[in-house]
Amino acid sequence: MYAFQYHRPASLADAAKLLTGDAKLLAGGHTLIPTMKQRLANPSALIDLARVSELRGIEKGSGGIVIGAMTTHDEVANSPVVRAAIGGLCDVAGQIGDPHVRNRGTIGGSLANNDPAADYPAAALALSATIATNQREIKADDFFKGLFSTALGEGEIITRITFPAPTKFAYMKFANPASRYALVGVAVAQTSGGPRVAVTGAGSNGVFRHKAMEAALAKAWSAQSLAGVPTNASDMMSDMHADAAYRAHLVGVLARRAVAKAP
Repeated sequence: MYAFQYHRPASLADAAKLLTGDAKLLAGGHTLIPTMKQRLANPSALIDLARVSELRGIEKGSGGIVIGAMTTHDEVANSPVVRAAIGGLCDVAGQIGDPHVRNRGTIGGSLANNDPAADYPAAALALSATIATNQREIKADDFFKGLFSTALGEGEIITRITFPAPTKFAYMKFANPASRYALVGVAVAQTSGGPRVAVTGAGSNGVFRHKAMEAALAKAWSAQSLAGVPTNASDMMSDMHADAAYRAHLVGVLARRAVAKAP
């Protein structure tokens, strides 16, 4: 690992002042630290957000919930506020990694990193979440831009995520047995704007909405409505864990299970 400056600001304003040049934010660190150890990343400074208390917390908002960016997966998984408003979001958080990962990793870090096999991007996209930064608010539909790519600009720090409460929501995934990353994960939601289906772990360009499944569910919310709805294998990624055709098949299987699971 190369030499770098290490900062632990106590406020969002101080963190923003330090975020210059090639400095990187440290939220959970599950991606950044390993890449630095492998010398694949060489930031001149790390800005640890662990002491920025204004970035933590879970609150009931108007029509949904608001989660601070530095809230850990474990806090989301065990939150009575989240359970009462969007119980399926507790299930999403509870399936991430292992206890060590869940007690260190943060929702803001996961969304900012936008790993193509991460769980939160599918939940945020299916629930039509709004990601707020220290500069603006970004709808989930506009936030995810591709593999490890987001709409975040220079100097932007995710501060909170707002999740509108859906009528129905569930998430199902086929997890890698070692990492617990999603080989395929499907989130389904019945929202005020209609059904939304988001897929992670499968798309060659990262998390995406499955519009054909959304159209089918708009006619009738049932697992049977998704029978025969195709998923194009040419749009799926293929690797040592699963080829594109298998991932395409799993999308259909998991989507039907998620719809059946949604209360």
